[in-house]
Amino acid sequence: MYEVIRIPAFKDNYIWLLRKGAAAAVVDPGDARPVLELLARERLSLSSILITHHHADHQGGVAGLLAYYPAEVFGPAAESIAGISKPLRDGDRVQIACCDVDFQVIAVPGHTLGHIAYYGAGCLFCGDTLFGGGCGRLFEGSPEQMADSLARLAVLPDDTVVYCAHEYTQENLRFALAVEPGNGRLQSRAREVARARARACSTVPSTIGIEKASNPFLRCSEPEVAAAARRRVPAAADEVAVFAALREWKNTF
Repeated sequence: MYEVIRIPAFKDNYIWLLRKGAAAAVVDPGDARPVLELLARERLSLSSILITHHHADHQGGVAGLLAYYPAEVFGPAAESIAGISKPLRDGDRVQIACCDVDFQVIAVPGHTLGHIAYYGAGCLFCGDTLFGGGCGRLFEGSPEQMADSLARLAVLPDDTVVYCAHEYTQENLRFALAVEPGNGRLQSRAREVARARARACSTVPSTIGIEKASNPFLRCSEPEVAAAARRRVPAAADEVAVFAALREWKNTF
């Protein structure tokens, strides 16, 4: 099994490096510098780069990495990203030989129209679709698309480890508590996250099971969540409308 190493970048991004022996792959390298520093320090060779979507903080470091390593670059076929050598679509398989892992590609439009996630070996690399306690903003897609994308991730096994790309959990859980204050699992998670952040510790990764129990965007069918959404948008009659109301509320929370 490969090791997953967290590389902080920018203000709150995480780049994920997969390592097995002296070989490595990297997910969403928005910045080449911290990746190159770790590769040099650990004497690793980069063979694969995986991109989830086109935003610069997820793929801006590709050219810098390719200047040093002749890596394969996997990414969404539906988005224009310089350097991609292996364009991917929903249902494709990605064999990362250096780490002995086979990823399933899952199309998750919403944050961007071509956003993809990578699932394999009990791990999910989901970019800006699913966050700890939240989900990405709808910059390009519709509420229907994002709700469907989150539903596709929610059916993965509960013990799936969720590697999202930002340290947003504490902020997201403040919103979650406003939506569903009676959720005991959420209250407990919020306390744990507050303790972790007080020590400057990361709150990522989480699991699908944790998210299903405490993330309001995966709980739109729960009565307390739906009621909170309808207090904002009385016409929110179904789960997609509840999701849309929550996402709009979060935008201004």
